Amino acid sequence: MDIIDQAGSFTLGDRAVTRMGYGAMQLAGPHVFGPPKDRDAALAVLREAVATGVTHIDTSDFYGPHVVNALIREALAPYPTDLVLVTKVGAVRGEDASWNLAASADDLRRAVEDNLRNLGLDTLEVVNFRAMLGGGNQGPTQGSIATPFAALAALREEGLIRHLGISNVTAVQVAEVRGIAPVVCVQNQYNLAHRGDDTLIDALAADGIAYVPFFPLGGFSPLQSSRLDEVAAGLGATSMQVALAWLLRRSPNILLIPGTSSVKHLRENLAAASLRLPDEALTMLDQIGS
Repeated sequence: MDIIDQAGSFTLGDRAVTRMGYGAMQLAGPHVFGPPKDRDAALAVLREAVATGVTHIDTSDFYGPHVVNALIREALAPYPTDLVLVTKVGAVRGEDASWNLAASADDLRRAVEDNLRNLGLDTLEVVNFRAMLGGGNQGPTQGSIATPFAALAALREEGLIRHLGISNVTAVQVAEVRGIAPVVCVQNQYNLAHRGDDTLIDALAADGIAYVPFFPLGGFSPLQSSRLDEVAAGLGATSMQVALAWLLRRSPNILLIPGTSSVKHLRENLAAASLRLPDEALTMLDQIGS
């Protein structure tokens, strides 16, 4: 059994994917804008991820913009039959690298068509709608997202999208859009220290819906905890490996997409799939988010 298989799999839409996946955001330049500093290194990370057994890669055409999807196509096309590429729409990048709302029906159609073209696909397997009611990169904000989600549901009916997901949303918004079309995944910020979605995760698990935490290692400000470091030292692992292993243990519907632009770091992340956390370690780790 490969290391990555030890984390198991979960159904995303109608496809079984490895629970340990890869998030491609960091392959773009600084602030997720412009080309990578080392193009060959970026291509190597993508190829290593797939060679290691990853079958779930998260991306978006607003990473770069267009840069990351072009890298994925160059590195991996023609795509392995078991690889699921998940993208997201709902934003565009300004010339100053700003993140701007783009959620009209025309915006969303343009975004879907851009993703199809740049990835070299006829149909997008999963498209997440990124809610930005608070503007910029703010967290979930209450308010209806029915109109843009319905526009994506129409594109699904056209056959441009197979499955729909949502990102940066509240539990109320999850319930709202599930009345419009099926949702196969929810992508929100969640990690050892940021536990606001505990109840939502459990509810989604009961319905067989995947939960995909972004910033599983803290994001632009990495997780820092003496308790986490203590557990990692006792297990002979890195703190980030322990944080990922905790997420895998947290619920079977959690799919991980840690990002990196380094093959070495990629291998370290994927190795978390084989890390087993004793009960006493889990007790200590659970206290971090209390």
